[in-house]
Amino acid sequence: MTIEDTAEAWEIRASETPFVGNKTSVRTDEVVMPDGSVARRDYQVHPGSVAVLALDDEDRVLLIKQYRHPVRHKLWEIPAGLLDVPGENPLHAAQRELYEEAHVKAEDWQVLTDVYPTAGGCDESVRIFLARGLSEADGERFEVADEEADMEHARVPVGELVRRVLAGDVHSNCLVVGVLSLVAARTGDGPDALRPAEAPWPARPFEA
Repeated sequence: MTIEDTAEAWEIRASETPFVGNKTSVRTDEVVMPDGSVARRDYQVHPGSVAVLALDDEDRVLLIKQYRHPVRHKLWEIPAGLLDVPGENPLHAAQRELYEEAHVKAEDWQVLTDVYPTAGGCDESVRIFLARGLSEADGERFEVADEEADMEHARVPVGELVRRVLAGDVHSNCLVVGVLSLVAARTGDGPDALRPAEAPWPARPFEA
């Protein structure tokens, strides 16, 4: 048995989109089950996202804290954002988010991991990058608005973040997956063995 996810699409008898929002929508599909029955499945249609685990020379992760209304919390997170343009190169999107949310640039980029955060109810796919060689970005700071206008920033050692994750103190999916993936990479073949920054991403195809 090979432990690897495989693409598969079951037959859809009917489909409708009862809600269309600014960035996402809700779709209802009538899906044929293996026994021939038909079941309705509601899920959020999402453009996809990128996130950046930015690691400085002191082995600290760059964090931001912002309000997330659906969960009624201000969460510590790593910089992240939507893939607003269909087919957008995810590396370029990640570089943009790091600049906009932290006014930071990075010299060394690799793919840390790809995840479906909530595959049972949303088709969102997230690519999490590892960014190293950090320095302050050139030019003026990006003008933020809405929740981003209230953001806090911090740099936290990797070991401290792991303890916070396991203690249940931080809950952001990308932060949790990102920092634990980094630790796993270090105990394996090392971060330098990670995939290149523009590795193929079947979940969200893009042009290099």
